[in-house]
Amino acid sequence: MPHEAISVFDMFKIGVGPSSSHTLGPWRAAMRCIETIKQKTSLNNVKQIDILLYGSLAKTGKGHGTDIAVMLGLCNEDPVTIDVNSIDDKIKFIHQNNQLNIGGETTIDFNPNNNLQFLFTETLPFHPNGLSFLVELNDGEAFSETYYSIGGGFVVKENEENNKKSNVVLPFPINTAKDLLHWCMKTGMSISEVVAENESAWRNEQQINDGVLDIWKAMKDCMYRGCHTKGMLPGGLHVNRRASALNKKLLKDKAYTDYESWIEVIKQGGFNFQYILDWVSCFALAVNEENASFGRVVTAPTNGAAGVIPAVLMYYIAFCDGNDETKIIKFLLTASEIGSIFKKGATISAAMGGCQAEIGVSSAMAAAALTECMGGTQKQACMAAEIAMEHHLGLTCDPIAGLVQVPCIERNTMGAIKAITASQLALQSMPDFAKVSLDKVIETMWNTALDMNSKYKETADGGLALSVSLAEC
Repeated sequence: MPHEAISVFDMFKIGVGPSSSHTLGPWRAAMRCIETIKQKTSLNNVKQIDILLYGSLAKTGKGHGTDIAVMLGLCNEDPVTIDVNSIDDKIKFIHQNNQLNIGGETTIDFNPNNNLQFLFTETLPFHPNGLSFLVELNDGEAFSETYYSIGGGFVVKENEENNKKSNVVLPFPINTAKDLLHWCMKTGMSISEVVAENESAWRNEQQINDGVLDIWKAMKDCMYRGCHTKGMLPGGLHVNRRASALNKKLLKDKAYTDYESWIEVIKQGGFNFQYILDWVSCFALAVNEENASFGRVVTAPTNGAAGVIPAVLMYYIAFCDGNDETKIIKFLLTASEIGSIFKKGATISAAMGGCQAEIGVSSAMAAAALTECMGGTQKQACMAAEIAMEHHLGLTCDPIAGLVQVPCIERNTMGAIKAITASQLALQSMPDFAKVSLDKVIETMWNTALDMNSKYKETADGGLALSVSLAEC
């Protein structure tokens, strides 16, 4: 059976907040458009570029920074390496001068208010997150490029959607949880070992380990920044950051100088249930407050759900003796595989499936990873993922004012706590007697997504986004 080969580094991408589908995806689409222009002609031959944003990208694009992302992408700024502190100045320059330096090479006239259109009432058939680039050349020719941001920073070009199956042949092809467990049983390997073997189709062991640790470094740097940054989140909701104050309250003025000494001070606080619960919430809040502030984050599997996996991994590191590079790699490899199975069997796009596709999937990923790292069997890890998702089924995506702030940030804390609870339940259970399999819950999630009204799919047309007015904020 054909399979979609998804790498760990497809599931975990370093980028810029606040949204993987509405920021990172359109950003990457714009960069791909620039490459297409170079293939067809020269950047010097470009007279004008118009961008059309459809569906969810239009309705919540302003709050998610889609316009900012597209302009930066056309300028060939890389979301992995761009100085996030420079973004405001770069966008201000474009607005003040009505010019765009496409590809970082050629300046064209560009008025964001005219050349970038939000088509609120139009949706392209393939996916709610569609955008088109209309390119007019100096020689009188013109062409268009249409892309879809399908969640988690994944982008497909129109007419390429049927070519999803990868030419990469993995030693252990996996589409479903059943496939995963089959290979685990046949080889005797753990989930993370199977993933590592599959990852070897792209890179060697050292590259895999170094790359995963780079992902973790980006996660922990984001968490540490978030726990030490005060202020108000941008966007007009006047939401105050909470992680910094909570971090300070929990540590009671104990001294530390960097991440490592911070972890040691956290450990000294003991193992009181309330204390641990507060820290898990603090970790998740910190990441998603950074995400909401156009900070550097890791899609896990999305930006809107970026806090769940780092929070649970930090719980494992600080309170479960997990502060070891080998254990951290094992955690992230396991998590990535569960995420890829959800992507193949359902969706990781809130615009397609509501927030169950983001917080629900991230919680399932974290639950499985924690279970494997705590000594659980492969079946127990899958059971943990199933439990976590089962209790997120139907969760809607209803961001107030289209911002990834309320209720998104708090939902990351809930997703992290549910992941830990799901892991504990699975570790104390017999998976062979479970009534619901991971594949069945993924199937149910997808059916729920198909039935869900579009107003609950990242459009800000329903739920809290409708019932809570900006005046009340």
